[in-house]
Amino acid sequence: MSVQVAVVGSGPAGCYTAQALLKARPGVGITLVERLPVPFGLVRYGVAADHQGTKAVTRQFDRVLAHPDVSFVGNVEVGTDVSLEALRSSFDAVVIATGLDRDRRLGIAGEDLPGVVASGRLTRWANGHPDATHAPPCLGRRVVVIGNGNVAIDVVRLLAKEQSDFEGSDLPGEVASALAAARVEEVVVVGRGAVADARFDPAMVKELAHISGATFDVEGLTSGDASPQAHALRHLRDGQRRGDRVTVRFRFGWTPVRIAGNGRVEEVVFADTTRTERSVVTDLVVSAIGFTGPAALVPDDMRAEEGRVGSGLYCVGWAHRGPRGTIPDARADARLVAAAVLDDLDARRTSSVRSDPQRCFAGVPATDLAGWHAIDHHERSTAGHGRTRNKVTDRRALLQLARPHLNHLEGEPA
Repeated sequence: MSVQVAVVGSGPAGCYTAQALLKARPGVGITLVERLPVPFGLVRYGVAADHQGTKAVTRQFDRVLAHPDVSFVGNVEVGTDVSLEALRSSFDAVVIATGLDRDRRLGIAGEDLPGVVASGRLTRWANGHPDATHAPPCLGRRVVVIGNGNVAIDVVRLLAKEQSDFEGSDLPGEVASALAAARVEEVVVVGRGAVADARFDPAMVKELAHISGATFDVEGLTSGDASPQAHALRHLRDGQRRGDRVTVRFRFGWTPVRIAGNGRVEEVVFADTTRTERSVVTDLVVSAIGFTGPAALVPDDMRAEEGRVGSGLYCVGWAHRGPRGTIPDARADARLVAAAVLDDLDARRTSSVRSDPQRCFAGVPATDLAGWHAIDHHERSTAGHGRTRNKVTDRRALLQLARPHLNHLEGEPA
């Protein structure tokens, strides 16, 4: 039997790892194991709905999944439906590509008040993630976004755009309705560092200028700041059309001190660079200060050189590098880890797999590639006007669509 590798996670890091393995070692058998019934992880559920150009990377990943040496096994959670030990004993190598989805905490008083939501939870809801649709966040007309990275800018676009601005996206209908009902009037984006220290992509800030009916107010710019971030903010401020529907304010050098409210959030108190307190009245606080580990299935004290966690066990992407880097960075890391996997397998010289590794999934209601194609066809063919797909957000509904293609189905889906 050929060498068999299991990749746990089918987001960018997982798919790029499979791609790198296939290119470097034709004939290697690869099984992509995914917790959700559908593939593509971060691309489907993390990339903003209005960034379809970024989501187009799934065309590459579709070709990976269609490769005759690749199997997709969805709706299987390693550690629950099948143990990591069973996976390691069934495959020559196992690569953990689960990413990180735990939001970093602010560490200030009041962050657990109702009306304070982490960006990960908000964006999963906005992208129709099956784990997030049962508890949509309570939106409001005034919003404070804490953080100034790309996710913070994604949140601004999500909350500040009107319905016509989402033409050509895959924003779920129930999300669009909730946003329209909220009628957001003000979004205050606050970063603790100076403008030049902001982590957003300047191109994403310039993109905000296309939001219809928006006015932009920027404080913290200095005449001598020639950074790309400052240039982008000046472009936004000086070239705006000044609408009257929503105002987006940028504040820099403000550190969050506490969140206050009687029963739910009512204000956020910041300290500026002079330690003067600045209070912002708000209905909703979105914390967008990044994610944290450890990654599922990877020990939190593990230093994984070239992705090596243990004998035949590896990690890749954010599970390897931590919560930093973009989709292209995931591709580079995947190539590094794939090379380490193949070097180790070459040193071993023979495959340890003596039977069909898929047997470890026996009895699990796993979706396969045909099931994903059925879901994908349904979403695309039922998309409404101005939408690229009608994203199914309920796990049971996803499994019902994939039902004719479920493997080892026993009983009703949970």
